[in-house]
Amino acid sequence: MRLTTIYRKLLDAHGPMHWWPARTRFEIIVGAVLTQNTSWKNVQKAISNLRREKVLTINKLSGLGESTLAALIKPAGYYNLKARRLLNAVHWWRDNHRNLKDMDTMEIRGKLLAVNGIGPETADSILLYALGRPVFVIDAYTRRILFRLDMGPWDGSYDELRAFFEKRLPSDVGLYNDFHAQLVNLGNNVCRVKPLCSLCPFNNVCPSRKRERN
Repeated sequence: MRLTTIYRKLLDAHGPMHWWPARTRFEIIVGAVLTQNTSWKNVQKAISNLRREKVLTINKLSGLGESTLAALIKPAGYYNLKARRLLNAVHWWRDNHRNLKDMDTMEIRGKLLAVNGIGPETADSILLYALGRPVFVIDAYTRRILFRLDMGPWDGSYDELRAFFEKRLPSDVGLYNDFHAQLVNLGNNVCRVKPLCSLCPFNNVCPSRKRERN
């Protein structure tokens, strides 16, 4: 099955996702760090805390101490670790965001990966959703869905999976944005660890589903 076919089926089944839910590029970066190893529902609670305290700006967040920030983002889990990582990301954005427009995408990616606490998935989420760069984001949902559909190097490295998508799809920010969001939606709500196959648009063609029936 082609990746474009998978995307079309997901789009027809669920409509456009309109992801990422944020008011500014800066909020996307905050969310990208907070969503590490937790659900978006928990991230929303943490962001609501930051907004309520009126600190969801570059200057306000960069001036907070780790313990103060940790208390505010506690709903996102791993709050002490994430406070350090978030401050690192905020400081990076504060010092660099004005100079990114004319920089090559992979150069920005390299700089992001050099920030303590920002790994490939977080860096690519920032590139795609905050900076509008055509980089496909890979996450655990994507890997699980590829495994069940018996497609691509599902057990390969992060960069191998990213290249698998980027080589087979047009280099289009809107497509990458919605396709990734569609996969997250499917993995979160249907193609779970214990899948709800009857609700899946690939129910009749999924190799994993066929094996279960036999």
